[in-house]
Amino acid sequence: MINDITLGQFFPVNSPIHKLDPRVKILSSLIYIVAVFFANGFSGYLFVAVFTYGVILMSKVPPKLYIKGLKPLVFIVVFTSAINLFMTEGQIAQIGSVPLKLGFLKITNEGIVMAVKMTARLIFLVAGTSVLTFTTSPIVLTDGIESLLSPFRKIGVPAHELAMMMSIAIRFIPTLLEETDKIMKAQASRGADFENGSIIKRIKALVPILVPLFISSFRRADELALAMECRCYRGGKGRTRLKSLKICHIDYAACAVMLMFVLGIAAINIFVGV
Repeated sequence: MINDITLGQFFPVNSPIHKLDPRVKILSSLIYIVAVFFANGFSGYLFVAVFTYGVILMSKVPPKLYIKGLKPLVFIVVFTSAINLFMTEGQIAQIGSVPLKLGFLKITNEGIVMAVKMTARLIFLVAGTSVLTFTTSPIVLTDGIESLLSPFRKIGVPAHELAMMMSIAIRFIPTLLEETDKIMKAQASRGADFENGSIIKRIKALVPILVPLFISSFRRADELALAMECRCYRGGKGRTRLKSLKICHIDYAACAVMLMFVLGIAAINIFVGV
C-alpha cells in the first residue's frame, strides 16, 4: 500500500504537458477541480472522463501510474460510496420485485446515483491533479507557486517562504513513504505483525514504525536546514533564477483548451442535463 502512493512523484518525459508553464498548470488544476464539482449528469461525467483521459495520454506518463495512485483511495471511495448509498433519502431500489432493504439499512435510487457521482468525482480529482505533480518538478513547481503568490506580498504574505514550504512538503512525501516501507520491512523481518489481531493491537504495532520515522524525519529536516545555510540561503529577497518563467504559445493553447472544457461542461448542464 505504501508503494502505491504516487503523490509528489515527478515523471520526466518529453510531452506537451511537461513543457507548459507551471503557473498555467497550477491554475488549470484549480479550474479543473472546480469544474468537476459543477459537472452534472451522465453526459457531464462522460465529458470529464474523456477530457481527463486525453490529458493523461498527452502527458505521456504511463496510465498504470495513475491507476497505482488510486489504490490507496479504495477505502475512502468505498466508505464514501456506502455513506451515500445508505444515507440518501428517496425511493427504495428494487431488483425485480425485491426491495433492497435490510432493517434500518435501505438502498435508494437516489443513493445509487449519488454514490456513483461521488466515486467518479474522487477518481477524477485524484487522476486529474496527479498530472500536475507527474509533469512538474518540485523546483519548477516552487517557482510557479511563488510567482502566483507574489502579488500578495503587498499585504505581507511571504510568497517565497510559502512556496518553498509547500514544495519541500510535496518533495519529501515519496522520501518519507520509502523510509516508512524500509522500516516496516525491517520490523517485519524481526517478527512484527501489522496485519493480524484487533485494531488496538495493530495500532500498538505501529509504534515501532512511528518512532524511527519521526527520528528520521527530524534528522532529514536538520540536514536540509544545514545544507540551505551552507549555500547562504536567506529567503527569497534578492534571489535570481537561472530560467525565468515565460508564457509561450503552447501555454495560450492550454488556456484555450481549459476554456473550452469549462464551456463544454456549462453547455452540457444547460442544454443536455442528463
